[in-house]
Amino acid sequence: MIEVGKWNTLKVIRSKDFGIYLGEGKDAGETILLPRKQVPEDIKAGATMNVFVYRDSQDRPIATTNVPYITLGEIKRLRVRNVTEIGAFMDWGLEKDIFLPFKEQTAKVEEGREYLVRMYADKSDRLCVTMKLYKYLKPIEGYEKGQHFKGIVYEYKKGLGAFVAIDDSYPGLIHESELYNKVYPGDEVEGRIIDIREDGKANVTLRNPAYKQMEEDSDMVYAIIKSYQGVLPFTDKADKEIIKREFGLSKNAFKRAVGRLLKEKKIKITEKTIEIINQSDSKL
Repeated sequence: MIEVGKWNTLKVIRSKDFGIYLGEGKDAGETILLPRKQVPEDIKAGATMNVFVYRDSQDRPIATTNVPYITLGEIKRLRVRNVTEIGAFMDWGLEKDIFLPFKEQTAKVEEGREYLVRMYADKSDRLCVTMKLYKYLKPIEGYEKGQHFKGIVYEYKKGLGAFVAIDDSYPGLIHESELYNKVYPGDEVEGRIIDIREDGKANVTLRNPAYKQMEEDSDMVYAIIKSYQGVLPFTDKADKEIIKREFGLSKNAFKRAVGRLLKEKKIKITEKTIEIINQSDSKL
């Protein structure tokens, strides 16, 4: 049986001016066209070829020797070529773009951006892709607690967090409590594995261990205070939402960073402000 969305090894059955017909054997009833422009020179009846089978613009099965970026069941990054009223179309390396239905999008997609998707065949056996990957990612392997990783966000659920595909293959979750800046599907991220569950899924964070993160946070807080001409118009007692908006930090992380700067005698705290001690250093 010729399989759409996969590579098939087929025999040349007959030749026409517009291409050759391929099938599984001389007496096979099912044949598929390989357009003439892709037919190798000197090919003869009975010869075998490895071709990829998909559907053309008229939804007919057709063969190609071109290599697609994704095949049936695979998970790959694809770029959105355009967004229409019925869904998005993505570049997968073949002449006809592949369809990403609205119902298979985990967020609104944008033209020109890459997203991680999985190819599937719908009820009409048409090839499509989906951003809903949770149950298709493999149990994590090759990683241990504390290791750093690179991945891509494929879904965000309010109250739960951002779902990340580590190495585009393994499931990770950035819990809501670990998200101090917004992330969106399609965003590339780097972080650290907090722990690996028995089911092969990982809890991850985008922040370094506290002792390393504090140094980065204090440098960032100091730079932002400088941007206020050396005088921040609120203290570490400010509302957590103000702190998150201005610094992208939790209130506790902000307090730790401010504490470090105080210890280093770089700042002072008044009743309503945080100020850089050496004002000449704060001029931009």
